[in-house]
Amino acid sequence: MPRRIASIDILRGLIMIVMALDHTRDYFHITGVTADPLDPATTTVGLYFTRWITHFCAPGFVFLSGLSAFLSAQKKTRQEAAVFLIKRGAWLVVAELTIVNLGLTFNPFFTFVILQVIWAIGWSMIILGLLSRYPFTLTLVIGLLLFFGHNAADYITFPQQGRMVDLWRILLTASGTIIVLDEHHLVGAFYAILPWTGIMLLGYCTGYLYRHSFVAVKRKQLLLMAGSSLIVLFVVLRLINHYGDPVPWQPQASALRQVFAFLNASKYPPSLDYACMTLGPLLIALALLEEVQSPWTRFVTVYGNVPFFYYILHFYLLHALLVIFFYLTGYNNSQIIDNNPFFFRQAHFGYTLPVVYAIWAAVVLALYYPCRWFGQYKRTHTQWWLRYI
Repeated sequence: MPRRIASIDILRGLIMIVMALDHTRDYFHITGVTADPLDPATTTVGLYFTRWITHFCAPGFVFLSGLSAFLSAQKKTRQEAAVFLIKRGAWLVVAELTIVNLGLTFNPFFTFVILQVIWAIGWSMIILGLLSRYPFTLTLVIGLLLFFGHNAADYITFPQQGRMVDLWRILLTASGTIIVLDEHHLVGAFYAILPWTGIMLLGYCTGYLYRHSFVAVKRKQLLLMAGSSLIVLFVVLRLINHYGDPVPWQPQASALRQVFAFLNASKYPPSLDYACMTLGPLLIALALLEEVQSPWTRFVTVYGNVPFFYYILHFYLLHALLVIFFYLTGYNNSQIIDNNPFFFRQAHFGYTLPVVYAIWAAVVLALYYPCRWFGQYKRTHTQWWLRYI
């Protein structure tokens, strides 16, 4: 088993905990499916923060997946590491299409398949596996080109129809793209693959700083410098308001709403502005967490040790709770498919933010002991399939 680095598991645990807040809001907030919580003109401070803080989760999840892939490869040959990444990536793609989608929608007919972060991670791992067979520099260069250059696609006019257009959107520009397979089956492509691949490749290359021979003080300095530079770049790009995001921010009626607009960088696909805004603070946190050990870090590490296991369980638990609330609030079987693809999620169902936060805390705490058990099981067992979960 590859060596575990406490700061990585702590940060990943924090990411997994916060991530569940966004999904709890989707399922249980009164405007979860009827309003944009980041719309500067209509949102509130509490609602905006609840959604915006979760922006750090997907980039962190993808970046740390790449970093962990580098660490895992240290005890393998280049060929072994490449094959494992390709196989694990393929497994994650299949898992997204089946296990994750069932938990997300509770739609056993899979009439609407949603492609999200596990899909993007899976394909990114396959690409990383192919690249890892070549010199490290090639992976770094391609990662930098994708990270800093993918927004050049914002200035290209593409055809609006056809399967090749669908493929291009899935690879690079997907922003809620709906692909019609037939009259009964749709695909929602929400995570364009290549922009996320750029983040994973840079995470993989950052793993170079975690080699045994690398000086910890120097690593911390480099992480702080890189994180600070990304934050500065984010501010500069937003002030220029030209390159780095497909939707330039617009002046607002008040200073507060101006801040909302300034921070509302595009996640679908992840723009350069968005990536800088989120990965900058995450790199700083990764540096500062190296020397932190306390009861709360041990608590969050439990989730960080088994991220995929937690990810699957939290969707099923949240959706099971939604089913219970669905029937308790008076809905019946005839109303289940009204809001396809999200079975049981009615448009006008939901609660206030304090209730959402209470449900979120209950779900996170409920998953603590299952995650701790599975983490201990992985440490004491060597079955091949454990490497994929």
